[in-house]
Amino acid sequence: MGAVVMILRRASGTDGVVGPRQNADGWPMSGNVRDVSDMTNAAALQAEPAEIAACTIARDVQNFDLLIEDMEAECGENWGDLTFEDAGVFLRQPEANNLEFVAIAMDSDDEDDISTVAELVKVAIDRKIKVLLIAEEVSPIALHQLLKLGAEEFVPYPLPDGALHDAIERMRRPTPVMGDGAVAIKGTGDKDGVILPVHALGGGTGATNFAVNLAWELANIDEENPPKVCLLDLDFQFGSVATYLDLPRREAIFEMLSDTSTMDADAFLQALLTFNEKLFVLTSPSELLPLDFVGPEDVEKVLEIARTNFDYVVIDLPHTLTVWTETVLHAAHVYFAMVELDMRSAQNTLRVIRALKGEELPFEKLRYVMNRAPKFTDLTGKSRVKRMAESLDIQIEVLMPDGGKQIVEANDHGVPLAEMAAKNPLRKEIQKLAQSVHDVNEAAVAGQ
Repeated sequence: MGAVVMILRRASGTDGVVGPRQNADGWPMSGNVRDVSDMTNAAALQAEPAEIAACTIARDVQNFDLLIEDMEAECGENWGDLTFEDAGVFLRQPEANNLEFVAIAMDSDDEDDISTVAELVKVAIDRKIKVLLIAEEVSPIALHQLLKLGAEEFVPYPLPDGALHDAIERMRRPTPVMGDGAVAIKGTGDKDGVILPVHALGGGTGATNFAVNLAWELANIDEENPPKVCLLDLDFQFGSVATYLDLPRREAIFEMLSDTSTMDADAFLQALLTFNEKLFVLTSPSELLPLDFVGPEDVEKVLEIARTNFDYVVIDLPHTLTVWTETVLHAAHVYFAMVELDMRSAQNTLRVIRALKGEELPFEKLRYVMNRAPKFTDLTGKSRVKRMAESLDIQIEVLMPDGGKQIVEANDHGVPLAEMAAKNPLRKEIQKLAQSVHDVNEAAVAGQ
């Protein structure tokens, strides 16, 4: 077996190599090393070797210069870097036992050899070494495959400010789990949460994306006293909240919904998963179910338990009106209806209003949200929005800009916009809306 040597970097950020690191038996520790002329530095390193707590693994780490800078900031001198080939050898050696985590950096060129990266993830997980993925233009399918193998965190490259630090901190925080991944939390039953359903009045209007990001923004609205937020995916057939947050779909959801008569707060809370330890999520079931699988009484019980244990309950509803849509509408404080600037949305909105009025349901709770709204400078587009609202006799109160390609990328990678594209115009508008909802709720609570 050939010698493997790990490159060690100084915290000062210099690109110089201070020499190979060896164990007590003289076995080198990893990576490709350039020639070293400073023998004094090499001797000093062998005399007092730094403890390696982490390492990067990449085809060529020099392609990820921002990662080098952030690793130096996080780990100082206590990290090294390896090639894919050398990592396969090193991770199987006793010297790897001291590693806290490895950061595997890859780009689109590495997808042709995804099996090699997958094998490294498996070996690291078997050795109880945490795995962090750094990916640049890597397909969602490849990322999903690696995350399912056990990689704990994913950070896009170029690295957003503080993203590596946050990911490392999340990996270091132990999360108490129950069964197949549900986080153990205790219900309080003493809250009176705000229920915020989101209903698309047409396919592709961005309702799920809006619901996911609104819930995430509410969960992060107050750092000192963060509200407890629950996101319910009630689209039992094609719900995609789990996909947008990269969460598993669990059998416990089906079991809970199939017998709500015995469901209590503990059973409901155990069915939830958490995203980044802040947002509690009830995903859609793992199997496709008919929308009438549950009745109004079942949904009413779910909403009551959620409302009394969380400050905000955001609901992603199916496009179709169901036998329990009325239950959700009555329970809602604000009912967001997603539309676009097209004839399809206008016709569907008119039909929904007529249906609600015909059944004497509280249609006034609907707040219309226009997705992909015209830009501020698009006067023609803004005029069309005004004419649409007048013709339907409604107010379109919330205009959401087109977030562009970053929306698809964030959803495919399973992270909210705030985590991947914080400056995206759509994210900023959803953040403003979440702040407005929270301010109104706080004022209402203070006035009681």
